[in-house]
Amino acid sequence: MTPEVEERAMRAAISASERVRGTTSPNPPVGCVLLDPLGQVVGRGATSPPGGGHAEVNALREAGERAAGGTAVVTLEPCAHTGRTPPCAVALRDAGVSRVVHAVSDPNPSASGGADLLRAAGVDVHSGLLADEVAKGPLRAWLHFVHTGRPHVTWKYAATLDGRSAAADGTSKWISSAESRAEVHQVRAAVDAIIAGTGTILSDDAQLTARDPGGNLVDRQPLRVVIGDRELPPQARVLDDTAETLRLPGGDPAAALAELARRGVVDVLLEGGPTLAGAFWRARLVDRVLAYIAPALLGSGPAALGDAGVGSISQAWRLRIEETTMSGPDVRISAVPQD
Repeated sequence: MTPEVEERAMRAAISASERVRGTTSPNPPVGCVLLDPLGQVVGRGATSPPGGGHAEVNALREAGERAAGGTAVVTLEPCAHTGRTPPCAVALRDAGVSRVVHAVSDPNPSASGGADLLRAAGVDVHSGLLADEVAKGPLRAWLHFVHTGRPHVTWKYAATLDGRSAAADGTSKWISSAESRAEVHQVRAAVDAIIAGTGTILSDDAQLTARDPGGNLVDRQPLRVVIGDRELPPQARVLDDTAETLRLPGGDPAAALAELARRGVVDVLLEGGPTLAGAFWRARLVDRVLAYIAPALLGSGPAALGDAGVGSISQAWRLRIEETTMSGPDVRISAVPQD
């Protein structure tokens, strides 16, 4: 089987993994593609919600006997432990799969070891195919959760070229383009939780929901998390019945993330205003920045980021740009803090 065939299969597995993001936590969103000995796709699978089948088992169910002698292409090393479901490595071995190609090795000590189990059974195992794409893509948040024990935090904001998140009179609808706002709804639909502060809720009456391009609510909504002590009016949209809302008093980002981790939340989108964003930066709890920069100038009005604990230029938070793309007329920037 050629490397090109396996790479195409891995890209298909990545796509399958992306499609189930936000539905699998605390389990990883894994994708799997099964190829027969001739390189033809005979099975596809992705992680089901907790308690359901893992990606490999779902792909094997579709492939049936056609998996024998074939190749399993998986975004994450097949697990070797028995939890709510049997080990995926055992399922692949018992199905007669002769080769397994996985992108990322499993860092979870309670689940790793699948590659060794398969090798001991005579299965050819290869690791590392498109590993960077997987680690920075569908498995980014889960890998972070395993390594740190806390949810991965992406701070999302929209601002003008001069860094304003609203005009002097407080208006902010809309700084970003319709294309950017539609993309943000896709991002929301793929995370476990959205965090905002009471200030944002009181000023914008934000609902914190995910919608499709037609403006309809998507089937699965992320957990809405509101941090702060101020009272919210009963009619606040964030308190409606479209999704679950968790109120967390106080303003301690670390305490908020600890509670979310306890609830199995892995991937968080921070959409609070400048004050809450600054608090997360001061606590060193921002793992990624997703910025939508609109080609507009305001000259005055609130900045996108409040007090981030920077007193001099030497203390500036330095970021590494991962990707810069266009979103309609806006510039979309993905960046991570430098080590």
